[in-house]
Amino acid sequence: MKRAANARRRARDAWTRSELTVLRRLSSPARIQASLDDLAYRAEDDPGCPRRVLAEGKANCYDGAIFAAAALRRIGHPPLLLDMRAVRDDDHVLAVFRHNGRIGAVAKSNFVGLRFREPVHRTLRELVLSYFEDYFNADGEKTLRSWSGLLDLRRFDHLNWTFSDRPLQYISDRLDSLAHHPVLTRRMERDLSPVDRRSLEAGMLGTLPDGLYRAK
Repeated sequence: MKRAANARRRARDAWTRSELTVLRRLSSPARIQASLDDLAYRAEDDPGCPRRVLAEGKANCYDGAIFAAAALRRIGHPPLLLDMRAVRDDDHVLAVFRHNGRIGAVAKSNFVGLRFREPVHRTLRELVLSYFEDYFNADGEKTLRSWSGLLDLRRFDHLNWTFSDRPLQYISDRLDSLAHHPVLTRRMERDLSPVDRRSLEAGMLGTLPDGLYRAK
């Protein structure tokens, strides 16, 4: 009985054959990004584990980044997340990878410009700053303010974050607890100009209205 129970547990804690058929096609960061782009945007604040994302075919920036981290892990990258904080806007989470000594990112977003970054960045700060001009809310305010260090999801392997239906609040809590580094000085923040209409329209192309930031 114990052996059978252990076998069932191992089966739950591994990708199924049908899941692997999908994942084998995600053989590069760019292909992982393409798969995220094909997912519907999850408007509700109910993130799922990578298995659930794959089953439901939808994700927001948080569970999309966790799914991307799991997919990156399958092709040899450590599963690393980076959190970006904003004012009057949602935070944004990236799955970060390195290639040939440079840094790139995979991300799910309701905004066009907050997704993939090629691995051409020398530092995490350089990567984060590449998002600055595209990080704005529906009112045209540039909202990015700070960013965290990297969180290695392997530290949560004992919680089975890839497959378990348990809520992923513990990952969010850990991201929130990391030291965050400011992007702007107060003077820079005061001097920011609004996003022009053309850039606003381009950045919000295809945006799901129900997924937009709403002040609480």
